[in-house]
Amino acid sequence: AASTTVATVGGFLYGSEIEPHWVDVSQVTLRLPRLQPQFDGYRLVHITDLHMDATWMTRDRLAGLVRLINAQQPELVAITGDFITDSPDVYGEDLRAALGLLEAPDGVVGVLGNHDHWSNAAISRQVLRASNVQVLDDATLTLRRSNDLLHLVGLDDLWPDPYMMNNVDMLARQPGLVDLASRLPADGAAILLVHEPDFADISAEVGRFDLQLSGHSHGGQVRAPLYGNLVAPYLATKYPDRRYQVGSMIQSTGRGLGMVWPQVRFFCRPEITVFTLTGAA
Repeated sequence: AASTTVATVGGFLYGSEIEPHWVDVSQVTLRLPRLQPQFDGYRLVHITDLHMDATWMTRDRLAGLVRLINAQQPELVAITGDFITDSPDVYGEDLRAALGLLEAPDGVVGVLGNHDHWSNAAISRQVLRASNVQVLDDATLTLRRSNDLLHLVGLDDLWPDPYMMNNVDMLARQPGLVDLASRLPADGAAILLVHEPDFADISAEVGRFDLQLSGHSHGGQVRAPLYGNLVAPYLATKYPDRRYQVGSMIQSTGRGLGMVWPQVRFFCRPEITVFTLTGAA
């Protein structure tokens, strides 16, 4: 019994005090066939699910993570939602102060997640704009290098109402996405930002997106060796972690940097993903 107690306490301390600090800076090279030559070697950092709060993701902790992100020398930073767990009116200034330290020549783009909506989407947007984060609310952004193009499309959150549990009609968002895609020039790779990863089946059908970046799952937050995530949230059960080929599109789901209750991580380190994009075969 004593050994079981020691193991339990040790496991809890590891999950709450060690692994959440042990950030995995994942270096990933992705081939996007439509990527044009001027963007070959482009460095894009993807982070997600910061979950700013009073207990774990404080201003100082996030500022330290921002320094780690800046050390990767990104050309663009993409953030796929859940900036704050709740109360953006309380934690917004801390979020603004930390995110305002991000350094990337092409800027910082983001979309809202379900927690951003559930707390207060309007305040969340104000805070992000004050942080120099360009919020892509059902919007597009095209980067240009000489005559070459790289397109970014952001979709506002699919699950803005907590009472829609198990009742989100993702297919209803497809016409709007088709409209956004139709605004893009024919040339150049296109990257979609959407918080919930399971939208990939629908976005891949559009045929215009080379890569979808998502979060929401936290990678499961608690994983078992040789098995994977034990649980996954609604709208993140099919594509909960890392990369998947969905039709002609790559789906990439980040494990996030923050946590929700219970605030532990087991075999699921917080993640900063550093993509090097290439169009070469």
